[in-house]
This record gives sequence, C-alpha cells and structure tokens, in this order.
Amino acid sequence: MNFLAHIYLSGASDLLRIGNFMADSVRGSQYKNLPQELQKGILLHRFIDSFTDTHPLYRQSKHRLHAKYGHYSGVIMDIFYDHFLAKNWNRYSATSLEEYAADFYALLKEKHSWLTEKAQHMVPYMIARNWLVSYASLEGLEKILFQMDRRTQQRVQMHEAIIELKEFYSEFENEFFAFFDELELACREKRETLNQQFTNASA
Repeated sequence: MNFLAHIYLSGASDLLRIGNFMADSVRGSQYKNLPQELQKGILLHRFIDSFTDTHPLYRQSKHRLHAKYGHYSGVIMDIFYDHFLAKNWNRYSATSLEEYAADFYALLKEKHSWLTEKAQHMVPYMIARNWLVSYASLEGLEKILFQMDRRTQQRVQMHEAIIELKEFYSEFENEFFAFFDELELACREKRETLNQQFTNASA
C-alpha cells in the first residue's frame, strides 16, 4: 500500500495518520519516544505492510509484474492499489478525494514539527504535485512512476508498468476490491487492539 491507502486506513485520529504517513522513515524502536498516537500510527503502518506483503491476492497481483520488474514489482503494485482506491474513492468515503487530500495536506503543514526530517523534505513535493489525487488517473499514475524511476536511478523502467496495468486492468481491480475489504476490516481491529494495548500500558 502507498500513501493514500495508509492514510485512509488510519481512521480519524490526526496524529495516528501522521505517524502512519512518516513510518517508513522511523527505524526499529525509535518510535517509542514519540507521543502515543504517533506510535500507534507507526505500528499500524508496519501491520499494513506485513498484512499486504503476505496476502495471497496481493501476491497474485504482484506476480504479474515480477518477471519484468523484480524487486520493484512490490513498489509498483503498491502504487497500482492506491490507484484503484483513488479511482473508486466514492465507494469508501463520503468526502470527495479532492477535499480529503486538501485536508490532509493542511494537516501535514499544521503538524510539520512532528514529522521526521525525511518526511518534512518530501511534503512540499507531495503537495505541489497533488500526489493523493494524482493516483486516480492513468496519466497521474504514470507521472508518479516516472518520479519513482528518477528516485531509483532508473534501475528499472517502472513507468512502463502502465502497459501491464492496462492489459490486466480488470484482474488487478477485482483483486484489489477483494483484498482491500479484508485489509480495511483487519485495520479496524488492529486500531482497537492498539488502543487497548496503550490504555493497559498507561494504567
């Protein structure tokens, strides 16, 4: 899962969403010195990654890309699944994607001091290029993949995966729908578990 899914699956807590958003730049047990809601977000992010990477439907989707893109097939698949979430956003949220994205960008600015240095550096580019909304269109998706190519010194041509996306579009989308229903339920349960764990630890 990429940024949009991670943010959406965090629920309503602002700091939990921030923690999830910046989790990739927090190593090991570094999170333990942060406020509890940020800690929950980081732990939820790690749960989502583990759930996703081991799920048969996600692995089935990723398998179509592996021969050509190798290690980067997972990176591409995460972005593809964010595309299907963005494209079908009204299925998951009563708030428009544009409004949801604008609200989250405002939150990033408001909570800027809580972000890791790496996340602080990335946020202006994310907002300027409107990444969260860009996922919804194939044109926007291709631009994001071009940006990923530059970040990885073009080790593989990730933007070319648009070809596979178009070829197997319905297969990818149906796998996403079935997978995401399970992931959304698992994340609701995980958030409840984390809330209980932190409540017990504070008692």
